[in-house]
Amino acid sequence: MAYLLNGRPKSLSILDFGLFQVHANGRIIGIPGALIETDQNERILIDSGFPQKYADDIDRASDEDELWKFGKVLELSQENQPAAQLAKMGLKIEDIDYLLITHTHIDHMGNIDSFPGKPIIIGGPERALPKPLYWRGKQPYEWPDREYVLINQDTEIAPGLTILFVPGHTPGELAIYVELPETGSIVWTSDAISRLEEVDEGCKDSWNVELALHHAHRLLDLGKEKNALVIFGHGPSQWRELKKAPERYL
Repeated sequence: MAYLLNGRPKSLSILDFGLFQVHANGRIIGIPGALIETDQNERILIDSGFPQKYADDIDRASDEDELWKFGKVLELSQENQPAAQLAKMGLKIEDIDYLLITHTHIDHMGNIDSFPGKPIIIGGPERALPKPLYWRGKQPYEWPDREYVLINQDTEIAPGLTILFVPGHTPGELAIYVELPETGSIVWTSDAISRLEEVDEGCKDSWNVELALHHAHRLLDLGKEKNALVIFGHGPSQWRELKKAPERYL
């Protein structure tokens, strides 16, 4: 596969898509997205947060999806939607070249249909599902009519930018490895490792536990090998420490 992009990564910005509390343990987690920009002004948006209806009316949306059975959305306003987060950096939806969906759970793919004409990078097995996974049996979304770039193995899409194929949490889970000029290496695990403790606990809440553990350890090993900043999918303490847009990791 030829490179999708012409430039090298120059920055990664973390987007704040809201705050959520898990009922079972009281854990409060951030809902992250990211923007990677290259030195040729190419832009990839990683994930798209909760659906717009949650920013419009959290309680009504939670009732509709029965999300209240799992947890509570603590913070999610219009400011936590992709357009507003991009605006913090002077960008618009139209400025995005690719939307990358790490997996199709509700807090990662909620605005998958809000980027008209933009190709979607996604794991092949995820796209092969009849519908996006969404939330525990509720699958209201159809696949948008877009060009899809299917990832079925680790794929370097630009010099210093590799999409990692890490199934386990879901059938087509993806992670990202990026090399930046000043920060150095970053491993963006998404929910392949939602928080570091999850690995020792056995990645129990996974579509395939054996695969999930294999790839979780692979990501941690890669982080050590590259002396990388490893950014977990929903690490409660880490979330408070990470720089958020409009700040950038350079």
